[in-house]
Amino acid sequence: MVSVPRLVIAAPASGSGKTTVATGLMAAFAGRGLAVSPHKVGPDYIDPGYHALATGRPGRNLDAYMCGPDLIAPLFTHGAGGCDLAVVEGVMGLYDGASGQGELASTAQVSKLLRAPVVLVVDASSQSRSVAALVHGFASWDPEVRIGGVILNKVASDRHEALLREALDESGLPVLGVLRRAPQVATPSRHLGLVPVAERQADALDAVRAMGERVREGCDLDALLALARSAPALSDEAWEPEGFPQEGSRPVVAVAGGAAFTFAYAEHAELLTAAGAEVAVFDPLHDEKLPSGTAGLVIGGGFPEVYGPELSANEPLRRAVTELALFGAPVAAECAGLLYLARELDGRPMCGVLDASARMSERLTLGYRQAVAVADSVLAAAGTRLRGHEFHRTVLEPGAGATPAWGLLQPERRVEGFVQGGVHASYLHTHWAAEPGVARRFVERCRG
Repeated sequence: MVSVPRLVIAAPASGSGKTTVATGLMAAFAGRGLAVSPHKVGPDYIDPGYHALATGRPGRNLDAYMCGPDLIAPLFTHGAGGCDLAVVEGVMGLYDGASGQGELASTAQVSKLLRAPVVLVVDASSQSRSVAALVHGFASWDPEVRIGGVILNKVASDRHEALLREALDESGLPVLGVLRRAPQVATPSRHLGLVPVAERQADALDAVRAMGERVREGCDLDALLALARSAPALSDEAWEPEGFPQEGSRPVVAVAGGAAFTFAYAEHAELLTAAGAEVAVFDPLHDEKLPSGTAGLVIGGGFPEVYGPELSANEPLRRAVTELALFGAPVAAECAGLLYLARELDGRPMCGVLDASARMSERLTLGYRQAVAVADSVLAAAGTRLRGHEFHRTVLEPGAGATPAWGLLQPERRVEGFVQGGVHASYLHTHWAAEPGVARRFVERCRG
């Protein structure tokens, strides 16, 4: 049995202030000397960066679509082990999940899987007494979801606060915090959401401090901690990355990082290490060589379109990546990595490993996908099925090579990505904890 005090921070809809409240709570409790474990519902890569800044621990995702409901509590317990408190930021509205899949991947489902109390963050900027009806509806919709209190956000004045509190007195749910409008803690956004921490480290630190201060001033931290401690123990064993017998040296797997490649799940590096690899992070914006002894390369998601000129200007590294791929070394590229391996991005030369051209688009491609491996590759045997997520505003032409990476089954049937030599490149983001064999297979191929 594992007993970790925990809270799920949810809202009726996106834009209500979940990230501000969740990150502020993490910073405020960490400021009290508590070891805080940060989590995010869904596939989002950016919010966990702010969570990590607030807590000093890796931000981790809990995605019941990509990993399956049975892995949520084990992944949570793995990340929260040894911590005094865990704060889980929800996704979208409390009951919103994978399209057409009922409660699957919703914040509500995750709260039930974790048996965690929910704190509902309500944007109160345009209402007074109606807030009680809103909160009542959310609290009574699913009796298995335990809403333990409300934090009112964007409250205009003392008078406004009094009206809201009076209305909520009738709901039976306590008001655990009241936050006034504070544009000074707003975080900048662009075409795929918030600007990642790695691109604005100093400003992000200031924003996180401001969020923590707002929460300290406006929320009842003692009551919130008491609510977190009311969560029952979990009987699920913690997830652990699977290792296997290893002989000889540990192959070096270079993993792209830095401001252009910020999208990564913490479990991927843990799985690679457990599979026997030595993980070496490098920055394609600044490093002109791959890490010494690189036997395999992982290039995840991020914003290469923002850093196109700098990535293109680093010709020595582009050449090194191309040579590694031509040599037949295992290369796994997702989304941003796919674009980096292309011939060009918005007219600027990239690595040229793939005979494809990428450009920015007005159209957002977003959503969960079911996929099957079309052919054997360094990541999966032909026929392997998994679930993933697409999230980009770019177009690649052609979208698939002579041997595609994946056949997408839902919501539309199509093939996409490239398998050529040791390269597996695709737009699809995947979570390797759902299929640990991916990391093992990749490291085995790195051993030759």
